[in-house]
Amino acid sequence: MKIILALFIFSISLFAADNLPVINLSIASIDQPAQFVKTINIAIILILLAMAPTLLLMVTSFTRLIIVLSLLRQAMGLQQAPPNQIVISMALILTIFIMEPYAKTSYNEGIKPYMEEKIGYEEAFAKSVKPFKEFMIKNTREEDIALFYRIKKEKNPKNIDDVALTLLMPAFIVSELRTAFEIGFLIFLPFLVIDIIVASILMSLGMMMLPPVMISLPIKVIFFIIIDGWQLIIGNLAQSFK
Repeated sequence: MKIILALFIFSISLFAADNLPVINLSIASIDQPAQFVKTINIAIILILLAMAPTLLLMVTSFTRLIIVLSLLRQAMGLQQAPPNQIVISMALILTIFIMEPYAKTSYNEGIKPYMEEKIGYEEAFAKSVKPFKEFMIKNTREEDIALFYRIKKEKNPKNIDDVALTLLMPAFIVSELRTAFEIGFLIFLPFLVIDIIVASILMSLGMMMLPPVMISLPIKVIFFIIIDGWQLIIGNLAQSFK
């Protein structure tokens, strides 16, 4: 919430420092070109504020976390436990925990100095985006970055700082999807072994009419509790980010 509030204040501060624009619902002709520019600025800011939560989620650890937690629930055979609200809330809390250092650096080095009128808009934007850009580069494969550079037919960047943000974001999302499914595959394996063992035992006993899920589900739940699964999953997920 602090980041979104800071973005809102940062967006409002783009206007002139002396007089803020007045917003009303009346329709009138534009007397001066400056009025049209302010109207366009207001529309752009409203669009950015509406897209801010989505953009913040797509450039953070949320994508990997929500996919892995969803795959964990499917691997255990639980349809609605934990509920979607709990899974999303857990992913959001872990995202805040992981991204807190980057958000603080972005606020202290970019947004706060601009609000105090110590630096200009372009410098503030560059410094605010830099921590998130470094996070994305650390967790993005070079092959994915090269893929989008080939698609757009642009020259390869000379260094990390030259990587365009518009190309880095989709590459980061693709890398996160790959990593999340790799982790999900490793989570599926032990639960799959339990399903196979239970199905084999029931078949050998001649209980073919008994659904194996009825027996394997409680076994998988108690197995997950005994190994302290939540601590293992959350701990390794947090450490999987470079």
